[in-house]
Amino acid sequence: MNALGMDPVHDTRNCYRRLVDAYSRPGTIQPLDDITTPVDRAVLATLVDGETRLYSPDDALCEALASQGRLDAADLDEATIVHSHGSTDGGVAEAPRGSLKEPSQGATVVYRIPTLAAGDVTLDDAYDGTTVAIEGPGVPDRRTLTAALPASEFEAIAQAQSTFPRGVDVVLTTEDRLAALPRSIDLEVV
Repeated sequence: MNALGMDPVHDTRNCYRRLVDAYSRPGTIQPLDDITTPVDRAVLATLVDGETRLYSPDDALCEALASQGRLDAADLDEATIVHSHGSTDGGVAEAPRGSLKEPSQGATVVYRIPTLAAGDVTLDDAYDGTTVAIEGPGVPDRRTLTAALPASEFEAIAQAQSTFPRGVDVVLTTEDRLAALPRSIDLEVV
C-alpha cells in the first residue's frame, strides 16, 4: 500500500488491532495517530482482499488496490465493503445484510467523516453532529457517541442492523481516529 503512503505491514497490523479493540468496545474511539494515511484508507487497505467486493468513490484508493490485484469493484447493493465520504443518503439500508445461514456476508460500511466525539457533545459549528446511544454486547449499560453524520443516516444504519444476526457492521473514521458499531448493538438517535 505504498501508493497510499502506508507501510503495508506496520500500518495494517496497527489498524487491525485498533479495529478489534473498536469492535470489542462499540462506540469507543480508537486513536490511530501512528498511521501515515487517513484512517478510512488504512481500514480499507486492511480489510480489502481478493475475496471482498468494494464500493468506493475514492479513485486513488481504487487505483492502488487495483494495482495490487485486490480490487473487485461492485455497486453499493452488492459490495461486501462499502466506503462512503460522509452520508450515503440512506443507501446503507440497501447494503447486503447477509442471511440467517451466512450473516457474515453482511457488508462492512466504512464512513469518512470530519469529526467524531465520545459522549453527547456539541461538535464544531462547521459540522452538524448527531448523538447516538449504543447498547448491547461490549457496552456496559449504555454509551453515547457524537458523529458528523445526519440523524437520517443513523436511522438508516439502525434499520440495516435491525435483523440481527443479519445486518451491517459500521466503522466511523476521521483523519486519525475510528469507532465501530457492529451489527450486534442497538442504536438509537438521541
